[in-house]
Amino acid sequence: MSSLDKLQGESPLLEGTSKIPLVVIIGPTAVGKTEIALELADNFEGEIVSADSRLFYRGMNIGTAKPTSQERLRVPHHLIDVAEPDETWSLALFQAEANLAIQKIYGRHHLPFLVGGTGQFVRAIIEGWKIPPAQPNTRLRTLLNHWGEQVGADELHTKLFMLDPEAANSIDPSNVRRTVRALEVILTTGKRFSEQSTSGHKFYQPLQLGLNRPRAELYQRIDDRIRKMLDAGFIDEVQRILDAGYSPELPTLSAIGYGEVVAYLQGKISLDEAIVMMKRRTREFVRRQANWFKENDPEIHWFRVGEDTVQEMGKLIADWLISIHWIKIATKK
Repeated sequence: MSSLDKLQGESPLLEGTSKIPLVVIIGPTAVGKTEIALELADNFEGEIVSADSRLFYRGMNIGTAKPTSQERLRVPHHLIDVAEPDETWSLALFQAEANLAIQKIYGRHHLPFLVGGTGQFVRAIIEGWKIPPAQPNTRLRTLLNHWGEQVGADELHTKLFMLDPEAANSIDPSNVRRTVRALEVILTTGKRFSEQSTSGHKFYQPLQLGLNRPRAELYQRIDDRIRKMLDAGFIDEVQRILDAGYSPELPTLSAIGYGEVVAYLQGKISLDEAIVMMKRRTREFVRRQANWFKENDPEIHWFRVGEDTVQEMGKLIADWLISIHWIKIATKK
């Protein structure tokens, strides 16, 4: 009898623990998380909770490599298309909604999968962060935004790095809104932004699975993805967002890819320049992601993506579920 066969049963109860089992799939952008998570969740009667902050926004599909409608029909996905481009999803809001989604999945006798590359969001869930409800300082925020307009996004981000390198490494330098928010919290509280969130009650029993590829291979996949995005109509997607009345100054439209295409549509740069900038910013993003998920972290089981990756990860998941006495998990033959 295989490990998968042993997992058949009647009730989704855990013996000996009150924590909900949670499969966590992490890794850098373009490594292949979406495809592999889809296969595994399908095999284990799972549902996927996205921990990718880029996927929150409606209409931003091609530039974020959002799972297709067919993929989302195959396996239920959560926290995708939950906001308009001009809405803000804070870490605290994500944490609350993700916790609710995971608990509902568990209540349906399905296995929850948390999938994404936004390290801060993943950690907030599995470590049960207590996120302080810092009150906004409107006057200070206005001053910081004005300062950012004068010195530029990169210089503003450099100032954050001087005060809090860990926070700076987790924030895209072009994301002025998040940089300003971090500086606002630091200057208001006198504490580093990265130290504001502390571990609280841990609701889950996570199995953390990391995906990686050789860096040269990953960079080639990034280049190929950008080309495919453009071929699929990425420029038209951005134009539709602008035509719908959304400001090109929105933080969401400064995200990797969108910011470059907006600049191209405004005539500020050529398409070739936009592509070069997209590739460079994505590589920088990959390096920042590595700061959140270390390959020497004993809590993460790392897999080099290849032909047998899904089978190897599936066996580990099955053995883990048996070890924690998960009585009922249906798996496809």
